[in-house]
Amino acid sequence: MDEPALNDAMDRYATGDTRAFSEIHRALHLRLLAYLTRVTGAAALADDLAQETFLRLHRARATFARGGAVLPWAYAIARNVYIDHTRYARQRRIERLPSDPGSEPVDPRMDDAEATAIAAQTAATVERVLARIPAAQREAFVFFRYEGLSVQDAAAVLGATQTAVKLRAFRAYEALRAELSGRGAPPDEENASDAHDRPKPARGGRRTAARAAAAKTR
Repeated sequence: MDEPALNDAMDRYATGDTRAFSEIHRALHLRLLAYLTRVTGAAALADDLAQETFLRLHRARATFARGGAVLPWAYAIARNVYIDHTRYARQRRIERLPSDPGSEPVDPRMDDAEATAIAAQTAATVERVLARIPAAQREAFVFFRYEGLSVQDAAAVLGATQTAVKLRAFRAYEALRAELSGRGAPPDEENASDAHDRPKPARGGRRTAARAAAAKTR
C-alpha cells in the first residue's frame, strides 16, 4: 500500500471505520516490526512491542489529524513503546534465541559461499556497532538506513532538530565505517600524555658531556 492510500485508510479509521484497521495493519506491521527488531536486537521482544504499538495506535486513533502522514505518527508511537519498555526493564537482559535469524538476513540468491560469508560477517558487524553506539545515534541510523524516513520525518519522530538528527546519523555511520575498515582505536590518551610529559634532555646536554669527557683525558 502506498502512503496516500495508507493515509486515507487512517483517516477513515480515525473517524470510526473499524474495517480500515486491517488495511493499516497490513501496511505497517512488517515495517514497525523491523524497526523494533533493530532497536531492541531481539525478535521475540520486538513482536511483543509491535502488538503494544498497534494497541496504542488503536487507542489514539481519534487524535490522528486528518490529512496527516501516518508513518511518522506510527513510528513515534512505536518509539514511545520501546522507550517505556527500556525504562521499566533496564536491569533485565533480553537474550536472543539461537533460532533467531537476526536483523540482517543474508540474501538467499547469494549462492557463492565467500560472498555469503562476507555478507554474514558484515551483518554481524552492523549489529555489534548498533548495540554499542548511543541510543540516539542508533535510532537516527535505523530511521535513515532501514526505514527510509526523510530528515524531516525522522526529526519529528525523535523530537529533535533536523541538524541534530543528521549529526547523530553521521556519527553512527562513522562508527560503522571505522569498524568495517578495521581501524584501530585511537592512541591511548594516558600513554600519549605520559610521552608528552616525559622530561626532555636539557639543551646542550651532549656538548656538556663531551666537555666532561675531554676534561678526564687531560
